[in-house]
Amino acid sequence: MLHFAAYSQVGESVAKPEKYWANNVVGTHLLLDAMRGAGVRRLVFSSTAAVYGEPEAVPIPETARTAPTSPYGATKLAVDHMISAESAAHGLAAVSLRYFNVAGSYQGYGERHDPESHLIPLVLKAALGERSAITVYGSDYPTSDGTCVRDYIHVADLAEAISRGAVGAGRPASDLQPGHGKGFTVRR
Repeated sequence: MLHFAAYSQVGESVAKPEKYWANNVVGTHLLLDAMRGAGVRRLVFSSTAAVYGEPEAVPIPETARTAPTSPYGATKLAVDHMISAESAAHGLAAVSLRYFNVAGSYQGYGERHDPESHLIPLVLKAALGERSAITVYGSDYPTSDGTCVRDYIHVADLAEAISRGAVGAGRPASDLQPGHGKGFTVRR
């Protein structure tokens, strides 16, 4: 089973945390119940690097302390814990993929959010003249240009990680971070 259904907007999760807890956590609880009832014993879960909060070290190791700073990250971490408990109690073989920023297109298919809030599509819309400019939030980070560092993963590389996660989900629950392994500042 591939579980990629969730609300994922950090700002909205702060404004409407109940929406995120109900959908992301309660929805996953119901999914796990249904999986157990149907005999489905393997799961690849789309978690998030937001479970780490403000990192103590960069790059963030998979073993880093989790301390989400938003309801979105907290709900994903709660689901990670729920999956681990399900694995221990009922033998579910699962992997939680804690990735960072997915970007790109594949064979003509790309991102489409309404409203669009993701950096790469916004930059591309500005480059195409479909919007006048983009806004970069945060300019006081200890980086060369003052913007935060992001580890982007191309959608095709994430699909490969998902495929490998599905194959590797024959073991107890684990947390993995697919990514490029090298961060880039927002302006560079």
